[in-house]
Amino acid sequence: MSEPFVVVGGDAAGLSAASKCKREDPDREVIVYEKSQWISFAHCGMPYYVKGEVDRLADMLSLSPEAVAEREITLNRHHEVVAVDPTKQVVTVRAEAETVEQPYGDLLIATGARARTKPVDGTAYESVYTMHSMDTAAELRAHLISPETATADDDAFEAAYASVDVSDALAREPPETVAIVGGGYVGIEMAEAFRAHGLETHLYQRSDMLVPPFGEAVSEQVKETLESNGVTVHLETSIDALDGADDVEAVVTEDNRQPVDLVLLGIGIEPNTELVADTAIECGESGAIAIDDYGRTSLPNVYAAGDCAEKRHTVTGEPAWVPLGLTANRAGRAIGQTVAGDPEPVGKIAGTAVLKAFELECGRTGLVDHETATEAGFDPVSETITAGSRSGYYPGNAETTVTLVADRSSGQLLGGTIVGTDRAAIRINQVATALEAGMTVGEFEQLDLGYAPPFSPVWDPTLVGAKVLSGQLDTDR
Repeated sequence: MSEPFVVVGGDAAGLSAASKCKREDPDREVIVYEKSQWISFAHCGMPYYVKGEVDRLADMLSLSPEAVAEREITLNRHHEVVAVDPTKQVVTVRAEAETVEQPYGDLLIATGARARTKPVDGTAYESVYTMHSMDTAAELRAHLISPETATADDDAFEAAYASVDVSDALAREPPETVAIVGGGYVGIEMAEAFRAHGLETHLYQRSDMLVPPFGEAVSEQVKETLESNGVTVHLETSIDALDGADDVEAVVTEDNRQPVDLVLLGIGIEPNTELVADTAIECGESGAIAIDDYGRTSLPNVYAAGDCAEKRHTVTGEPAWVPLGLTANRAGRAIGQTVAGDPEPVGKIAGTAVLKAFELECGRTGLVDHETATEAGFDPVSETITAGSRSGYYPGNAETTVTLVADRSSGQLLGGTIVGTDRAAIRINQVATALEAGMTVGEFEQLDLGYAPPFSPVWDPTLVGAKVLSGQLDTDR
């Protein structure tokens, strides 16, 4: 019998790979090591749990240890893989005071990513949070709840197979003023969560745009929406330090000291690649692990997937690091099938993402920034249009803003963004599909999309964008 398929990391990519491999090759031994108590949980649901829109911590758990055992996968929680020896084909595993070596036939590195805290000083205060773990989400929600209305055994904090002690957080007085450092996905979503708790909320962004990957048109509307919902937005403002005595008391900028009771850091994530640092496994320019089209690293029988690994970009064909949930699940599943003996590519990524900012829906895919497109060898041209989300006479019609980007000479569609309040975000999937198909703007314009007054005008907003951009391309030619 072959050596086991060993998986390092028990979340999206890791358990997808383990499950698929076991399903395709039931006789293969599959062993998963997870250093925390959590497996297969919904990272993206945490802001909505803190807000209270998701009732219980347990609601964000996708797969239990019992369900994993039923699949005949050996799951070891609280076990950290601390070293890889590719010559001997073993990993070193630490659990409490014990360290053992585990042989592998195939190995998957699915160690994920972690929240970035540098270069902000003063992040060790108790009331400074990042939003990248279930424990933190539970503690933060508990901190926001009045001690008079909650207890440590509140059903909201029950976690099924794991335990989180939130008694200290529940005992503390809820904050009145919070600061969010970073205007990306987490910052925008957490601004909504904090305002739902009635907190004075300040959001600090170092650049002149919120959610930069979504482009200027989306950024402007997100800023307006945040401000109309009571969030104070500070653009082009860097945090010099977090200040306080026993706990955080203020955020300090170059020209201001804003008193706060709580700080949420949302300044990005970085891949967990320390495990491979002392091996010959290569990392790409992004810092994440470099892989081929089948998830293989530069070492034989060693794969990588999820937030610690790069993938090939749909538009550029070059390696890219875009850590998102579908990317991780799809890559893990493909690697599991490959390890079982039927090779399957991990797929490409277009960086398709959606974001909710209060009532505003935002979407983006592909290459949006002209500088990035130019660096990739294209001559980008873009157009931004605003059109109705439904027939103008039908109730619920709302303005929807679409930006499409194309290559000037070939007409190839490169990317796009969309923003609006009426089912805007889901429309970005039309553009993402066109990118995967390698369509030109003209070909996209000819798509036969569904029409009925409750759902769309005759010309869907994305088609209006293609029509206007196509005219621009014709003029340039």
